[in-house]
Amino acid sequence: MSDLHRMVQHRSALRWVEARTLASDRAFPRHSHEQLGVGVMLSGAHRSWSGVGHVEAHAGDMIMVNPGEMHDGMALGGRRREWRMLYFDPAVVTRFVEAEGVAGIEIVRPAVSDRLLATRFAELFTDERPDRLLLEENLLRLIMRISRCHGLRPPPREASSPVKKALPRIDGDPTLPIRLAELAELARTSRFQLLRGFVREVGATPRANLVQRRVHIARRLLADGRPIVEAAIDAGFADQSHMTRAFVRQFGVTPGRYVAALA
Repeated sequence: MSDLHRMVQHRSALRWVEARTLASDRAFPRHSHEQLGVGVMLSGAHRSWSGVGHVEAHAGDMIMVNPGEMHDGMALGGRRREWRMLYFDPAVVTRFVEAEGVAGIEIVRPAVSDRLLATRFAELFTDERPDRLLLEENLLRLIMRISRCHGLRPPPREASSPVKKALPRIDGDPTLPIRLAELAELARTSRFQLLRGFVREVGATPRANLVQRRVHIARRLLADGRPIVEAAIDAGFADQSHMTRAFVRQFGVTPGRYVAALA
């Protein structure tokens, strides 16, 4: 079976923005990102699971994902698809929109056809180096287009009491070891019921959720200049190899290549 996969981590003029180009026929398991993700499908087609169900994106479509929102992805027809992504620090995005009188951004649909938004995206995803003022103007146009046209959503369904009781233990310090029995005791339910609750309401098992938290911690440590081995240990992984496998599953690139792109 073919496995065509290429991921390029581009240099970014802004520390709070990451840029990537991917071409792959791989299927990605359910995962989430800490950032607000905005991208465009360049070729091929893609199917993914999201909080609103299964969605498809075709060449020319814009694709978006909320910070922390679970999603997966697979190529339609098993053929390689290519797409570009910009990932924004959600805290900075929030400051942008709050200055315009908007409470925040939460994406309604993971895939949309929006020519103007695609144009705004292309203005940012360029090899040219615009001056700082032009860069900020283009960023604001992109973010406000998303906020005004794709940023409304009904209140999310609250998690059940068992899951809400267990999540703070994971979120509090993901670097610490944890057992399913401990989470079940905190949630006052059985381990099996808790496992089912996580999959249904969070979109991933407790362990998958924990590993993703650790990957996000490792990414921040690497961005701050921490050596890969130290980042792996400080993020809670047993060793560098464990972190590398999780990092590749999450971002499609090794920690070493990620660091090189940020240099």
